Amino acid sequence: MMWYLGYFVATNEQEMVNNSYNSRQQIITGKNYRGSIYSADGERLAYTEIDENGEEHRIYPYENLFSHAVGFSTKGRTGIEAIANYYLINTNIPLSDQIDNELSGDKNPGDSVYTTLRKDLQEIASKALGVSKGAVIVSNVKTGELLAMVSKPDFNPMTVVQDWETYLAQDSDSVLLNRATQGIYPPGSTFKIITSLAYIRENPDTYGGYRYQCSGAYHREEDRVNCYHGSVHNVVDLTKSFAKSCNASFVNIGMSLDRKKFADLLKELDFGEKLPLSYPYSVGEFPVSEETTDSEMIQISIGQGIAQITPIHLHMITNGIANGGTVMAPYVLDRVVTRNGNTIKQFQPKSYQSIMTEEESETVRRLMTAVVEEGTARKLSGLSYTAAGKTGSAEYNGVKEDSHAWFTGFAPAEDPEVSVTIIVEGIGSGGDYAVPIAKRLFDAYFGAE
Repeated sequence: MMWYLGYFVATNEQEMVNNSYNSRQQIITGKNYRGSIYSADGERLAYTEIDENGEEHRIYPYENLFSHAVGFSTKGRTGIEAIANYYLINTNIPLSDQIDNELSGDKNPGDSVYTTLRKDLQEIASKALGVSKGAVIVSNVKTGELLAMVSKPDFNPMTVVQDWETYLAQDSDSVLLNRATQGIYPPGSTFKIITSLAYIRENPDTYGGYRYQCSGAYHREEDRVNCYHGSVHNVVDLTKSFAKSCNASFVNIGMSLDRKKFADLLKELDFGEKLPLSYPYSVGEFPVSEETTDSEMIQISIGQGIAQITPIHLHMITNGIANGGTVMAPYVLDRVVTRNGNTIKQFQPKSYQSIMTEEESETVRRLMTAVVEEGTARKLSGLSYTAAGKTGSAEYNGVKEDSHAWFTGFAPAEDPEVSVTIIVEGIGSGGDYAVPIAKRLFDAYFGAE
């Protein structure tokens, strides 16, 4: 028991200190004031100001811009304020300085954290999303670094205490919800990425010969699924089905799949499973089994019906495709630095899991490239960089006119560096509303603005 207690304390120190029931945290904050949070490009995103009366005030210079990503440290803690709490309240300045501060009655400065967030990309994502509800995520596909994370509606962390009751009363807006990690949505046509992967795995030698005659709708008994805007795609192969986002063809593909194998693939992709995230998150659900009915499978094939996913989960799958099948664990803390400028901890990229083979990732990447070159994301074609992705128009409320706009993708298409995932709630098609946001972010990243 003594050995286990010692091991537990040694390996769970941060969790123990952060626990609200642990009085040690109060002792630490009685001696140290909270350190600063910086962007990757050195902008101060949060810091503690001490007034002439010795009162501490947490300052967020960019107010709403980083509200969900950085969070707040009053009324509980959220965002990076929660993730990095252990580092921010502890200090590693020289012992002699700590003694001097104790003798003078001053508090010690807590250590600061530098994040992976880029102010320029955060600003563009926020402006592009505008007043719409939704979320934008930008990351480095090769490392998992989160470069921007925006959720709207947002809030001002400077006035959380004053506005708290108002936020709690706004049930419909869910202002405090980080939609990037906690928002649950039907994925719409972005789910065709997974339906395609399932079909490729079940038909490794023949998927290239797939053909389907699209008449604009798929009929089966009482079930009917139309292609978007009633489009008739005529004869399509897998690539054209994907590029044009042909609903009829993908229902045909989905109905041919082995449902047990499909359920296994969804589990491999972490549906209903834990994710390697430091931010609080919701769990996506796709309850597929051998008992799934044909009517349910028709909807699931195109990301509708009981299908649910979070933007960050879709983003991780996209990163796996872009990174040769390997998903890097998303992370937002880069390093911990003392007031004296000494780095005491450097965070490193971590491989999370392989979700597909390199050959499979190359095949899906070609499908996503076709979406830009000849399909629903052509607004990203003909630029100084290449891009690949998948759009989505996810219906909700059972009303065809009500749909969320999705885009998930990466650039350059041939050797991906950066990925974006975007959802704009209740606005229309992904090609019309999410793709232009992706273009602005890619332009900024590659200096094409």
